[in-house]
Amino acid sequence: MTQRARASGGELGARLRERDLSAAPATLNLLESRAPDAREQARVLLAELAPSALGQEAPGHIVGVTGPPGVGKSSLLSRLVAEWRRRDRSVAVLAVDPSSRRSGGSLLGDRARIDADPRDRRLFIRSTAAGDRLGGLAPATRSAAAALAVAFDVVVIETVGVGQSEVEVADVADTVAVVVQPASGDVLQFLKAGIMEVPDVLVLTKADLERAARRALADLQAALSTLGAADTKLCPVSSVPPPSGIAELADALEAHRSALDLPARRLHARRRQALDQFAAEHGEHGLRALGGRLEAQRWLEHQDPALDAASLERGLEARAHESESS
Repeated sequence: MTQRARASGGELGARLRERDLSAAPATLNLLESRAPDAREQARVLLAELAPSALGQEAPGHIVGVTGPPGVGKSSLLSRLVAEWRRRDRSVAVLAVDPSSRRSGGSLLGDRARIDADPRDRRLFIRSTAAGDRLGGLAPATRSAAAALAVAFDVVVIETVGVGQSEVEVADVADTVAVVVQPASGDVLQFLKAGIMEVPDVLVLTKADLERAARRALADLQAALSTLGAADTKLCPVSSVPPPSGIAELADALEAHRSALDLPARRLHARRRQALDQFAAEHGEHGLRALGGRLEAQRWLEHQDPALDAASLERGLEARAHESESS
């Protein structure tokens, strides 16, 4: 069973390295499974796709898209995905839905809301549940984004912005787009929550609402100026036919990626993922065994920058075990 599991993980890794997009569904199934043999396969898969194995960072652009419910993210993504496909980019969309506190299940409705041609083999859309991380990202989502970025040109993580998700998606994505709409009070709420510091690109939807859109643009520009966030691009868009601003938004996302120190951003993401997952599994007791969160961060900074997050997490576990045994 173990040998078969390892071969399956290795096979999927090899297919993604060859940019075989048809491996995406099986990859997500594997990473989301909690079965012991699947976890072993997942470790093999992620090791196959780590920068240390690839010899470089995965080439795909990981884009985080977040914003309050009802702001028009799915309509925006439908237009943006179509624009990327017009540019001959292969696209994977991971739509993260909050899980029910009662059942643990998810509505998983985003796939149905994003327009897509089911015959398009270079477009993959998958709804995933946040699990017990309310408003945040499940570990499988983080790993899936990293894995699919090996094969796809663009990997989108769409989350419902309820606080924690904006912060977590910023730790995973290369470029973060925060979506707001006119006359909703979002600007003041974001300023209070400090979320205006998260976006690399700020998207104002429903720009066809002319007077309200102009007022919102002025408020957003003032907010960015107050924060000294001169590098944040502000993009007004409308998904109402004929759509407007979509090509400009795609250009802004690509421009941010081109100017990015990608290895540094990805390295930070892997280290943060390893520490967050270790803390989620081992709690304060585990962190104390490491000497606290700051000491764990210092240890991570001295590890091989090409290691994947799972390997770093195992290193933290081994270090904690050694500390408890001594």
